[in-house]
Amino acid sequence: MWSRAAVLGRETTLMVSPSALRRVQHHLEAHLVPHAVGEHDVQSLVDKEAQEQVQARARLMSTKSLQSNATFDTYMRYDEIQAYLKQLEADYPNLVQLQSIGKSYEGRDMTVIRVSLNGGQSPRAVLVDAGIHAREWIAPATAVYLINQLVEHTAAHRNLLDGMDWYILPLVNPDGYEYSQTKDRFWRKNRGAPRDSWLAWFWNMLCERGADVNRNFGFHWMEAGASTYPCAETFAGSKAFSEVESQNLRDFVLAQNADGRFKMYLTLHSYGPMILYPYGYDYRVTPAPDTQELKSIAEEANAAMVAAGSVPFTVENSAELYPAAGGSDDWAKGVGGIAKSYTIELHGGGRNGFDLPASQIWDSVTQTFEGLKVFGVRAKSL
Repeated sequence: MWSRAAVLGRETTLMVSPSALRRVQHHLEAHLVPHAVGEHDVQSLVDKEAQEQVQARARLMSTKSLQSNATFDTYMRYDEIQAYLKQLEADYPNLVQLQSIGKSYEGRDMTVIRVSLNGGQSPRAVLVDAGIHAREWIAPATAVYLINQLVEHTAAHRNLLDGMDWYILPLVNPDGYEYSQTKDRFWRKNRGAPRDSWLAWFWNMLCERGADVNRNFGFHWMEAGASTYPCAETFAGSKAFSEVESQNLRDFVLAQNADGRFKMYLTLHSYGPMILYPYGYDYRVTPAPDTQELKSIAEEANAAMVAAGSVPFTVENSAELYPAAGGSDDWAKGVGGIAKSYTIELHGGGRNGFDLPASQIWDSVTQTFEGLKVFGVRAKSL
């Protein structure tokens, strides 16, 4: 299931194998559910995307443009993003500081870049992360573009940095991201395995390992929209914060936000386009007291992106899309002490999907940046 719906009358998207197509259609017809085939051959889109990646990477390598530089002609790999961040720290030592907030399950650094005009002493800060779901490649690309603009074009965006620091984690789930780049384009989860060796062996016999990190946070964990079945895409882990990636992000937020400096949390996903605000663990929950302000800020950001050429983003409460407990956005607001928390579901590719072509990266990241600027400006007044 690529997209879900919590209310009657809203469209949802399924991907099925050719052998299952007729059975699914018969089932839908039997229940009088309107439906249509949106894309007959998803693999052809994946193959086309892979070809574009290879061609773009070859062009960039011939000009050495991928060596410690950001590119938006292709989706950067984990090592390339890391190299770019390290180069920025070397080139802009008074503006940039890197911090590994811990290792992923497979041992990759989860690197946060701090962009600050005064050594991290600003009274306010914004936290942005991306790539918690492996297949959502446009999210890390957008985070890298945000970094590029704040660091390499500081003069043009000084209003976003005066009196406010930015903490950006381009890849929450680096293991899953690399796995989706090399093995399974539509892989969603991390690459963690049950700590019990017998359980790890047992589940590996049935399916690929991994948990949905965005169902693993300890706020109303497992109450809705998550699974206890390890083979499910929304497997929430064996317990809240069972996954090292969610642990690392939790510990970082609690340590850095002890004084309440983090005024806003933005977590980048795809696909939408949507801007979602808490709480998302149950659509029956009493709305957050600041719901109208959350919605107003999001609508202002949407207007800025539309003015830059984007299609409109739907602005709504997360649970109106579908209830999902254990998400980082709910935890950030409910436990982490960050008042304004948003999930930004970025543009999809094809007939909507996770496979946004590399040729569309530039338009997506530049348009989204206009919305991120609005969030940044509004955070300064909180």
